Amino acid sequence: MSTTCGCEHCHSHGSSGLWMPTVSFVLLVIGLIGKYSGISWFAESWIEAIWFLVAFLPVGLPVMREAWEAALRKDFFSEFSLMAIASIGAFCIGEYPEAVAVMLFYTVGERLQLLAVNKASKNISDLLDVRPERTDVWRTGTYMNVSPKDVKVGERIEVKPGGRVPLDGVLLEAEAQFDTSALTGESMPRSIREGEEVLAGMIVQGQAVRIQVNRPYEQSALARILALVKDASERKAPAELFIRRFARIYTPIVILLSFLIVSVPALVGMVTPSFQYVFSDWLYRGLVFLVISCPCALVISVPLGYFGGIGAASRAGILFKGGNYLDAITRVNTVAFDKTGTLTTGRFEVTTVESTGIPVSDLLSILLSVERKSTHPVAQAVVRHAERKDSVPMEITDMRELAGHGVEAIMNGRQVLVGNIRLLTERGISVPKELSDSVSTVVVCAIDGKY
Repeated sequence: MSTTCGCEHCHSHGSSGLWMPTVSFVLLVIGLIGKYSGISWFAESWIEAIWFLVAFLPVGLPVMREAWEAALRKDFFSEFSLMAIASIGAFCIGEYPEAVAVMLFYTVGERLQLLAVNKASKNISDLLDVRPERTDVWRTGTYMNVSPKDVKVGERIEVKPGGRVPLDGVLLEAEAQFDTSALTGESMPRSIREGEEVLAGMIVQGQAVRIQVNRPYEQSALARILALVKDASERKAPAELFIRRFARIYTPIVILLSFLIVSVPALVGMVTPSFQYVFSDWLYRGLVFLVISCPCALVISVPLGYFGGIGAASRAGILFKGGNYLDAITRVNTVAFDKTGTLTTGRFEVTTVESTGIPVSDLLSILLSVERKSTHPVAQAVVRHAERKDSVPMEITDMRELAGHGVEAIMNGRQVLVGNIRLLTERGISVPKELSDSVSTVVVCAIDGKY
């Protein structure tokens, strides 16, 4: 992976491993020991120069190459050119360890940045990329298991209960239930009818479904969301845009000031004979100013901070579409949600049970008998509640699911309906009005056509 920071340079060179900075570090340490410990063979200036040049090359050459490539793009004032000039000058005045140290510290910083970016990218990818690797597609009179990438628009696929839909398409069943939480955050299952669109990432509930594909793999809803969040770092926050503009103005100013630090004292020395101008001393001061003024740490740290924030949020299951949205959330003091499922885990619990005509214990036994074979989250909540009340299931002689409505069963010769309010109203069974006005999910039951 490569990414772009405010300096508009590529960090892909950081992928070459840690051997280059390691070699340079070891040679730099040995060179410093040899330089300051008085080892006789290291006292020769040409040996010292060659030693530190060898230490410089593994970390210096990549930066020199970046400076050259930037110059070919007419970008003469980048942090690469700053460091290249500073390191060449350091060699010219005999300060070899400083030249190696500048490049070494920069390279180590690049490796740390690359590790942070790759980790954040992996967190985002792992969170979102939940697309199935295989799917069943109808071909030559039978279902064949293939990669979703090989499925063409117009072909028919089948997704089994509990399976994740791999491609966008149109539902071919009369009606089916889907868990859409991966796309919407809403844990309440959604009922989709024949001819309506089913999106990749939804999870099938209750029954196998057939879907006619209407978009290729790369254009599916989940693929678009994945690409959107992976590219989040490209949506710059105001602070990032400012740093980018700042670096383009700041860098040439720093180079000019460094030049003036070296040249102005020379002019003063020409005008004022009493002023002793030593070129090597002022060149060293100009180079020191050049190195410490390099904006690379600033222009790298700001974009990296935003990308690290996006990656950290992704580990907690929060997806930001860009640094600008990360900035915006800092100004939020009130959040209003229109769906309870957005804030809950999707594990429903029974709050109240009301019975008309039969004891509550008998009602729970009936509900337990009917709902225990259903995979619907609401049905499972009813089963858990009935089992906690020690209800005993009854024998069912016939049962069928009514997609999007509930269940119809025959129990001891009596017809039992369990489901939503719409199921009973469509069968002409009246339901108390206060139930229709309830903000909670309501499960109703009718026996032999009576609520």
